[in-house]
Formats: sequence, structure tokens, C-alpha cells
Amino acid sequence: MDYKDTLLMPKTEFPMRGNLPNREPQIQEKWNELNIYKKVQERTKGLPLYVLHDGPPYANGDIHIGHALNKILKDFIVRYKSMAGFQAPYVPGWDTHGLPIETALTKNGKVKRKELTVAEFRKLCEEYALDQVDRQREQFKRLGVRGDWENPYITLHKSYEAQQIKVFGDMAKKGYIYKGKKPVYWSPSSESALAEAEIEYQDKRSPSIYVGFKVKDGKNVLQGDEKIVIWTTTPWTIPANLAICLHPELEYSVVKVNDEKYVVASGLLENLVKVFEWENYEVVNKVKGAELEFVTAIHPFYDRESLVILGDHVTLDAGTGCVHTAPGHGEDDFIVGQKYNLEVLCPVDDKGCFTSEAPGFEGLFYDEANKPITEKLTEVGALLKLAFMTHSYPHDWRTKKPVIFRATAQWFASIKDFREELLTSIKEVEWVPAWGETRLYNMVRDRGDWCISRQRAWGVPIPVFYGEDNEPIITDETIDHVSNLFREHGSNIWFEWDAKQLLPEGFTSQQSPNGQFTKETDIMDVWFDSGSSHQSVLVERDDLERPADLYLEGSDQYRGWFNSSLSTSVAVSGKAPYKGVLSHGFVLDGEGRKMSKSLGNVVVPNDVMKQLGADILRLWVASVDYQADVRVSDDILKQVAEVYRKIRNTFRFLLGNLHDFNPATDRVSLENLPELDRYVLIKLNKLIKEVKGNYDLYQFAGVYNKIHNFCSIELSSFYMDIAKDTLYIQHKNDPSRRSIQTVMYEVLVSLTKLVTPILPHTADEVWPFIPDVETESVQLTDMPEENTSVYNEVIEAKWDQVLELRDDVLKALETARNQKIIGKSLTAGIKLYPNKDVKELLTSIGELEKLFIVSKAVVAGDFEVAPTEAQRFETLAIVVEKAAGETCERCWVVTETVGQDEAHPTLCLSCADVVKNHY
Repeated sequence: MDYKDTLLMPKTEFPMRGNLPNREPQIQEKWNELNIYKKVQERTKGLPLYVLHDGPPYANGDIHIGHALNKILKDFIVRYKSMAGFQAPYVPGWDTHGLPIETALTKNGKVKRKELTVAEFRKLCEEYALDQVDRQREQFKRLGVRGDWENPYITLHKSYEAQQIKVFGDMAKKGYIYKGKKPVYWSPSSESALAEAEIEYQDKRSPSIYVGFKVKDGKNVLQGDEKIVIWTTTPWTIPANLAICLHPELEYSVVKVNDEKYVVASGLLENLVKVFEWENYEVVNKVKGAELEFVTAIHPFYDRESLVILGDHVTLDAGTGCVHTAPGHGEDDFIVGQKYNLEVLCPVDDKGCFTSEAPGFEGLFYDEANKPITEKLTEVGALLKLAFMTHSYPHDWRTKKPVIFRATAQWFASIKDFREELLTSIKEVEWVPAWGETRLYNMVRDRGDWCISRQRAWGVPIPVFYGEDNEPIITDETIDHVSNLFREHGSNIWFEWDAKQLLPEGFTSQQSPNGQFTKETDIMDVWFDSGSSHQSVLVERDDLERPADLYLEGSDQYRGWFNSSLSTSVAVSGKAPYKGVLSHGFVLDGEGRKMSKSLGNVVVPNDVMKQLGADILRLWVASVDYQADVRVSDDILKQVAEVYRKIRNTFRFLLGNLHDFNPATDRVSLENLPELDRYVLIKLNKLIKEVKGNYDLYQFAGVYNKIHNFCSIELSSFYMDIAKDTLYIQHKNDPSRRSIQTVMYEVLVSLTKLVTPILPHTADEVWPFIPDVETESVQLTDMPEENTSVYNEVIEAKWDQVLELRDDVLKALETARNQKIIGKSLTAGIKLYPNKDVKELLTSIGELEKLFIVSKAVVAGDFEVAPTEAQRFETLAIVVEKAAGETCERCWVVTETVGQDEAHPTLCLSCADVVKNHY
């Protein structure tokens, strides 16, 4: 007889190698055939609704690693919720308007923009955007993200635009929308106004100049022979200067230096003495800022006055305490200028070039004008000091070019009119991390009105008409009509029809007695587009609702989508669009550096999936503390792949040893399970509780670590290691074998379900191999429930201690192996010398050989009398020696019982008994 045939070795067709790059697409094809998203929604219909609202990525280019992090995190949550008692639809979306798409079409001369009408150009933009959506959709699906991919929301869709028009109309009706001329962030490189969310800060080298303005009329406070000293890092704004602003409460000194007198803040005098290198100076007068109000000075090179005014924004942080004020080029300048009825002078055009309102510099690009303006100041004797400094300066986040403040006529949403409602709403939201609340609260508290108009072609038009008096017309009738037109035809109709055609039939207005109308040509800020999604998606669709349970995006969206969504939602509904907000950090390389093509440190999701598979990428996402910035590299992904192999091998071992197990007939009841098996069930159910708790708190690293540790420690290093002897050696229906299989079955089913949100491909690959499983996908099941009836504190404490003792024994065996005393652990016999408590514990266990995987284990005496050669640990001394006897041909145990059975002389008595009775 070949005794190998009598061993019940693991059998499974579940492959050892994941081969994920090839196998995952096959699994996804099965999901498509099943229409898995629809089936999940049908299964959970009627359960409490959980809505995670997708923030729309921009439809331009392949997805990057940040996209992958974001979409995978969302998928974890949606998959978990759908298995945890909720109906959790997931409707993906795309942001499809804006400058990058215009730029993508026109760069390299692909599209001759000037040869096309606006409507024709917009159609090309739409085609391009939808191509990008299709491209990104396939890449997101390849990540294993489950959603309603065939019915996403797209901001260029007719229904979306129609609802966006209603949001604008509701805000206008409440008086929150107005048109005004004021300084806004202006991007000369984009030739458009920008919102705060479209600004990023980069270092810029700028000239730093101090300029003296001669006093013209000192109002009996100054003598008239002084110069008021200003400081600026934007010499190009000097042509727009109309005033000098002082703080009413600050003290100002008149400083005499040689034959000149200068007015500066007393609090900055000490520093300015060093800047100007004044060796001999005298303070000849001191006055309060308030006393200098309405003093006039002369512009350095234009024939006009510069009025001295007062403002609380003036500080002693830098400069001179006398602030150069150009109402057309600064927010504070504009606000204080309004109080003094100053003109809003802005001598710079859309492209950033000076107009005829800046004589001597007309046609110059503003940045290039710094030098000639400085030279002019030198020529007229007004320049006191020129230096250069590098400082943080606002840039257009798309073109990466500097922006300027420029006063233009723009449409605004008046944040100040409902700021208190916004701040109250923020406090009612659950923020993770908690600092998100403070961050957004401070942003809303401090933000100015929102500039929502853009001077571009590709976007949703601002639905405003003008009568013959040029006053805006925004009524319920016009808004409803335009919304309906957009729902039927799309927004391109705005550029294809004239104003009269776009108005309701027979529309009349006192503003246009002759029936002559024009229409607004500006489009809305793309943040208004995406910020309207609570209305255009959550309200529009029957399967969703407002407010959403969760918004989840990168931490940059506090100034972006979180912010714009809050503003529009509170404006139209009085409430935040979300009950909770969860944010994640940015993805850096393995050394903590920002990824860039020039550094060659970019990790591309598509490449990772081709080399390792989507489940490895997903497992990496689960492993990181995503609420902070995270790191990824080839080496980090390889480490994650090792963890994946451990989890996969665990599944394979469990499946292999359940090949002959029928849960319906072979399951052993709880009361009949031996202590060790029950101990593992205790640990399993604690794992279920902890993992589900971590899922509930969006703590996926906790899920990752607990599952990894359970597979590595409780299972692989302990239970499965011990169980092999019984599983392989005993006969098929041996009670101890069926007990182990019962536990393994519980572990396998529970573990498969627990990893499903993170490793959906692998879980669905495992699922059909599990005995007695009928459901066609694990995704159509519920999370395992914690079974508290298995808990037993005495058993758990006892076997926790055993686990620690086993570690000591394994260390002793490893030492003996290194000393060549033994080879494999089954060649060893061990003598144990425990202290009193441990002795009682070991005596109560029985079959110590199986526990320690040795051929002989005996309690040989007390800890105090252990021989000198014993290896000593805290509560146990161990002597390791070669086991006496011969090696059993079947079980490889070294025992003196080999040869005692005449029919099977090469077997130990235990194996001989199994063979005789069952084979």
C-alpha cells in the first residue's frame, strides 16, 4: 500500500498564484454579465438609504494615482454599506466644462478657434469631453469600482444644466446674485476671472520698492514739504494709484533726513532707518493717522492727486504703515475706496496689458512694465529704494501662471448675505478628520463674495437677459423657460439662438419698450457647475436624496467642491448638501516628494494594474493612513503584494482542507468543539466586530491590519500549523478533524465577506469554491454577524497564555535547530519545566505534541529544578533533544511505537489504526 494515498491532503482548484492582471478582467466580465450593480440594488431595495455622493473628477486625460485613491476609498464604503444593511447606490460623475478642455483642443493648432463660431467650438469641446469620460470610465471600472457606470451624471448633460439654471435662479430670486465692478483674481494667461478655489500659491521673485508721494495739501497738519512713503511689490499698479491709506489709531512720524521729510508709521521707523541706511535723522513731528485724513499728495508721474484715507486693514507687519491704494487692483483697496467714492481705475486689459488709461506704458504686459515704471519713478525722484524679494504669490492653478487683481464687471454670489446660515450648517455636519470643520468654517467666515462669471466659451451660460436700458432681467418666467430649453436642447442653444428666441413667447418688459433684448455672454464658474450637483443629481435622480450621507474628496476640496456645494445648497435649501464630509490627503512618492514627470517618480494606476493587479492597488489604499498625505512606490507596492499573498494563501489553505466537508452534515455544534477550536471562533468573532467597527469609522488601515494579523498570527502561525496533523493524518470523519473543518468553514466564509469591500476580485474568485455556497456572488450577501454565544473569557484567557508559551517553545526549537541538535521540529522531543501556574495550564491541555509540533513533549519537572542546559524563559524552561524512536512513514512523527503493528511495520500505532480501520 502507498501510504500517501491514505493522507487527506488539501485539494482545491483555487490557484496559488493570483495572476491578477489577467484574471481580474475575466472576473469583471462576469460582473458585467450578472449586471452586479443592478442586482445589489435590487437585493437591498427597501433598506435604509445610504448616499455617498461622488465629487466629479475633471474629464481630461488618464486617471492618476490620486484618482485611484479617491475612487477606491469610495468603493470601500459603498461596498461595505451594501453588505451592512443599507441600500447604497453609487452614481459616478464627471466635471466636463472649463478652460483645460478649451486648451486641449486649441493647443498645437488642432482646432482653429478663430474660424469657428462659439456654438461650433462648444460642440467640439463636448465631443472631446465625452471621449475623455469614456476613457476614464473604463479605467475606473478596471480598479474594480462598482457603480451605475451606464448612467453617470455629467455636468454637460441637458438635465444637469437645466437644474443648474434653477439653482442660479433661486439664488437670484433671494437676492444673492448681483453684477458689480470690483477687483477679482484675474488670469491674463486664461483671460478670465478666477474664483478663490482656482488659485494656488507659488514662490515668485518680485521687485520691492519704496516710493515717496509729495504732499500737496497738508490740511494744516503737515507743512506740505513732506513725502508720504509707500511700499509695494507690484510697481505695475502705481499707474492705478488713487490714494494712500493709513490706520486711524497708529502714530505716524515726520522724519527729517538731510533736506527731505518723510511720513512713516512710528512703529516701523527703526526698521526703515536700516532699510534706507539713514545715518542722521530727526523726528520733527508725530501725529495720529486719523489727523491725516483727507491730506492730499501728488501722484509721482501723473497730474492727479492721491488722497490720504483711513482703513483698519493697515498693519505694522511690513512696509511703512502707509499703504499704496489702487481700488482697481486690490480687494481691501476697493472696499476702502468705496467709502471715499474713489474711482475704480483699472488700466489693464483682459490680456494683462496696459491701456491708454496708463499713459507712457500703453501696450506693455503688466509684469514687463515693472522695470520702465521703476525707471520712471527714479527719473522723477520718487524712488527711495529698490530691492528684490521672493514671496508666495497667487497663480492660476491650471496655467500655473501668476494672476493679478483686476476690477471688471462680473457676476457675484453674495456670500455675506447668508454667511451665518453657512456657518451654522457647517456645525451640523460630521467632519472626518475633525479639523475639517475648523478649516471650512474659517474659510467661509473670511471669504468675500464669490465671483461666478467667466469670460470663456465652454461652460453653462449665465441665464441673464438685458433690456434696452442695459439692466439685467432675471425673473421666474425667464429662468423656468431657459431651464426647460436647456433640458430639451442643451445649453448650446444659448449660443445658437438670439435673445428674442430664447425668451418666453410674447415676453415683454418695461426695460425694453421696443422689444429689443440682448443676452449675457459670460459663462458660470465651473465650481458653480459641480457645486450644483446636490440639485442636479441628488434631487434630480429618484435613487438618491439630499442631503447625502457623505462627501469624500481630497483635502484641497475644502476650498473647492465642499465649499461651492455648501454655498449653493444653503442658498437654495437652507441646509448643507451633506451630513458628513470625509477628506483624504495627497499621494507622494516613497520618499515623501510630490510626484512629477521630471523627477520620474510618478506611479501610474494603469501600469500598476497591468503589473500587479487592481486588488494590490486597493490593498495599498487600505493599508495607508489616507487622512494624511500617503506614500506609494514600487517597493511599497511589492510589500503590499506580499501581504496579499499571505491572505490569498490563507484562503487557499482553508479551501484545500474543506474539499470533503459538507456544512449541512459535517458541522460540529459549538458545545462539542474542543477548547482550541472554540478559541479560534472567539478570535474570529472578535475580528468580525473589530473589522466592522473599523469599516463604520472609515478606518480601513484598521481593517487591513486586523485581517493581516489574523491570517498571519492566529491562523497561519498557530491554528493552521497545529491543525495540519489532524487534517491530513486522521480519517475523514474523525470528530477532531470535523471540528477543525467546522471552524475553518466559519473562518473562510466570514473572512471572504470581510475582505470583499477591499479585495472584491479575490473575494469573488474564492466564493464559488466554498462548499455549499449558492449565492452567485459574495457581493450579494451580508457582512458576517458577531456571534456572542461563542465567547468564553476563561477559554480565551487560557489560550492567550498558551499562545505566549508556544512562542517560547518555538524560540527554543529554533535555537536547537541552529545548534544542529535537531532538524525539523518533528525530530525533536522537549522536556518542559514550568512554574506552578503554567504547570497547571499545560497539564490541562493534553496532546502537547500537536500544540508544539514535536514528536514528544512532557512536563518533566518544576521551573526551579530545570537542568542547566535548559533554555530559560519567564515562566518556562525547555530542554530540546532528539526524539527517541523511528520516523513514521505516514505522519513523520518520531516515536518508539513504529514497528509495533506487524501489518504496518513502518507506521506508528496511531497511523496503523487509521489505515486498518478506514482504508
